[in-house]
Amino acid sequence: MSGLSGMTGFGRADGALDGWTWSVEARSVNGRNLEVRFRGPNGFDNLERLAKAATQARLSRGQVTLGVNARRAEGDVATLKVNEAVLARYLALANQLAEEGATPPSADGLLGLKGVIESDEAVDDAEARAAVEVAMAGTIEQALDALKLSREREGAQLRPVIADFVHRIETLIASAETEAVAQTEAVRDRFARRMAELAPTLTETGAPGLADRIVLEAAALATKADVREELDRLTAHVASARTLLDQPPAGRKLDFLMQEFMREANTLCSKSATTALTTTGLDLKAVIEQLREQVQNVE
Repeated sequence: MSGLSGMTGFGRADGALDGWTWSVEARSVNGRNLEVRFRGPNGFDNLERLAKAATQARLSRGQVTLGVNARRAEGDVATLKVNEAVLARYLALANQLAEEGATPPSADGLLGLKGVIESDEAVDDAEARAAVEVAMAGTIEQALDALKLSREREGAQLRPVIADFVHRIETLIASAETEAVAQTEAVRDRFARRMAELAPTLTETGAPGLADRIVLEAAALATKADVREELDRLTAHVASARTLLDQPPAGRKLDFLMQEFMREANTLCSKSATTALTTTGLDLKAVIEQLREQVQNVE
């Protein structure tokens, strides 16, 4: 594995103990932070806490859904009985509502109300139930391990895609460096032509301090046309991106790096004085945006 991990995956595991059987499914999708949603069987109160702790120990980002489906073997099913006191209270309330015009409840409807049916478990051993809960927690960990492996496979597929985008950015930076040299010459030529056009007027007016202002204007234009600083930072960002690919989890840092990439590309475009450099800058922004979309899948 490359070490890079995605955020989309699936894992499943099964378990059994003391007449109980269960299956665990773990799914995850993209998310800015780690969010765990758990659904488990009644009567195992610590299972959610154990499941969330196991998830946090393995994953750092993504929306994770954990589901535990459990059932007890037929021979171990608890004996059911009616809680007559609770049923009597429901009946009294139902009769009162019936006198007001409500439809009388059916027998199966009454039996389905909370607390009417109770279980006299054949085996009501707290230690045995705790052991089953621990076993279920172990199966959850197995499902999470499978989920993590699935996400790592996605990361292995993402890595060459991201690396290719980084290489394309590097290539465009090299093109921009070449075009930046031509830009400096273009600005100088443009300034020289403008001065040549103004020369007759300047000679006639003989304005004091005009030569100094011309020098300052030339320096300002040269500074505006200088994109060396932006290109150096873009080159440094390329090196950082490659380093992060080998330092998981890298998703959040790569997210931030994409913002820095785009900031420099925008400045490059704003300083551009030639069509060629502007075109390269726009191509650079397009590739950075494509890279940003892929980075959203990285843990």
